[in-house]
Amino acid sequence: MLQEPTLERLYAMRLAAMASAWEDQNRSPKTNDLGFDERFAMLVDAEYVARENRRLKRLLRDAEFRISEACMEGVKASAERGLPPAKVKQLAIGKWIGEHLNVLITGPTGVGKSFLACALGQLACREGHKVAYRRLPRLFEEITLAKAEGTYGKLLGKLAKVEVVILDDFGLGKLREAQRHDLLEVLEDRYGDRSTIVTSQLPIKSWHEWVGDPTLADAILDRLVHNAYKVELKGPSQRKEKAIS
Repeated sequence: MLQEPTLERLYAMRLAAMASAWEDQNRSPKTNDLGFDERFAMLVDAEYVARENRRLKRLLRDAEFRISEACMEGVKASAERGLPPAKVKQLAIGKWIGEHLNVLITGPTGVGKSFLACALGQLACREGHKVAYRRLPRLFEEITLAKAEGTYGKLLGKLAKVEVVILDDFGLGKLREAQRHDLLEVLEDRYGDRSTIVTSQLPIKSWHEWVGDPTLADAILDRLVHNAYKVELKGPSQRKEKAIS
């Protein structure tokens, strides 16, 4: 029989899903009623789905989400929370990614900012886009290390190529002079070409003061705020509610 050599060649060509589907077909009497085109289409579909699943798994792993289980299906629309159904639907369509728009999520601690940011990031991964999640304080540490190792330009170039970057905990602590310039460099590389998601406990109106330097604050906010969807979450801490329940 030609089956064994054919299977070996399929595996050698890294078509494992197609090989497995072919074996399943040969074990099922029902496939004898199908024509060649139908059976071949089923094999191609099996390989395609397997590759797409592997790609999604790789994108999710590389994104390093803080909340790995977050997804748009788990986002609860509520006008009282500042998330009316129309806005959730608008974000879930994902047009903001192709239009290179930002998403700015503000609100007090525990209201679900990081969950929503990670859910939007997962959506982007499902659509085949590269995503990178960073807490802003940790990103500054990463940048400091890159400068010491001489890989600062490489790090900026890597971030610039990512379709969606999530900057969580924007507005924590006090910015140093070098950090202001680093933040501007990251955002300048992305402006108009990529999307950035920001979460912050500070309202947007307080960001200028937080940046500190008026000139740099103008430049940073110009690249973040004016081409962005804005979500202001409200209500009690969901973490406290879960702890009580």
